[in-house]
Amino acid sequence: MPSFAGFLNMTRWFYNLVLHLLLPFVILRLFWRGRKSPGYRENIGHRFGRQAGLPAGGLVVHAVSVGETLASQPLVNALLQDYPELPLLVTNTTATGAERSRALWGNRIAWCYLPYDYPWAVSAFLDHVRPRLFVVMETELWPNLMAELQRRHIPVLLANARLSERSARGYAKVAGLTKPMLQALTALAAQDAGTAQRFASLGMPQDKITVTGSLKFDLALPPELEQRATALKAEWQLSGRPVWVAASTHEGEEAAVLEIFRRLQARFPNLLLVLVPRHPERFDRIADLLQKQGWRYVRRSLQQPVALDTQVFLGDSMGELLQWLALADVAFVGGSLVDVGGHNPLEPAALSVPVVTGPVMFNFQQITDILITAGALVQAADTDRIETCLSQWLLHPEQAKQAGAAGAAVVAANRGALSRHMALVSRLLSESEAA
Repeated sequence: MPSFAGFLNMTRWFYNLVLHLLLPFVILRLFWRGRKSPGYRENIGHRFGRQAGLPAGGLVVHAVSVGETLASQPLVNALLQDYPELPLLVTNTTATGAERSRALWGNRIAWCYLPYDYPWAVSAFLDHVRPRLFVVMETELWPNLMAELQRRHIPVLLANARLSERSARGYAKVAGLTKPMLQALTALAAQDAGTAQRFASLGMPQDKITVTGSLKFDLALPPELEQRATALKAEWQLSGRPVWVAASTHEGEEAAVLEIFRRLQARFPNLLLVLVPRHPERFDRIADLLQKQGWRYVRRSLQQPVALDTQVFLGDSMGELLQWLALADVAFVGGSLVDVGGHNPLEPAALSVPVVTGPVMFNFQQITDILITAGALVQAADTDRIETCLSQWLLHPEQAKQAGAAGAAVVAANRGALSRHMALVSRLLSESEAA
């Protein structure tokens, strides 16, 4: 009978076989996605370990897409401040994540796409970069990358780690890949005790797990945000006009939001909807939807200002969600009416904006529960309940302000994950120096 180690080797061998069989389709998909999002056609060599001119011997932070990049912002900023002598490389997987990284940090960091998980691509990338510490944001673990980092004795920190029960069940089905990946980690910073327990049940050694809280609570609001919001409110003549921001919406949610908005307008005819879809490749489709439904709308991408008769402002830009939330009286967080798992409700909460979501918030359930308990968020079962909640807040602004203040208090009370992450970084760098 083969040993367990032999079983693990066979599992990874089969994984690599499938990965290489899929290689032609992986390349075709890159070009296909590049038709709508040109970023996917750029730097294709990065995807296969061909990165030139990157600094070696520093820190790497990998953030998959926009959400992880934004979550990494306080950590990256702290690394830049505390370790100026070490070059910092930020890697992404998606084109939108790449765009956000470059917008946030510019030439303060080096940047590239993380290669796909082919052994030869991963090896070429690490030959060039040779990091002292590799930080992975949230849950982006790949078998060959983790194995190669372990083989080279490069410490790996899984930062701001989160794992829902649903995701844990998925990982458990491929234990032959999951357990070696987790054992290759040097340290894991879990957002909450539930995440820590689920990782431990999958094979992560308990002594490598630290419950740090979520970096999302340490989000830093731009100092000029309030001033910009005040100027926009004056320019758009929003005095006395309520604003509803529907943030990070996905396919199918815009139609639901617009139907809710249509019903709300019967009671609140001067209500302005700021609609912010999650993915830029869908911006034009949402504009077409607004056109077909006969809404009076303007688009951010065309630099069109809001007029008194504007009903919908389409926030079809990247990196400006906080600016729109700073204008809001009430907010809906998307990805929660469809099977996506929701998006970060702390951004509106930090700005003292009351939040309503749909029923599907498994990606942020603990944060959602904390905000519900504080009275800052309503997790609605359906669109009727969302409408009722928004209507109540719009009808009673003092209740909305009270809920918003509760959200801001929750954010303030739960800060501290960043300092705990930085303590782990310091320890791992010290241990790697001593080794």
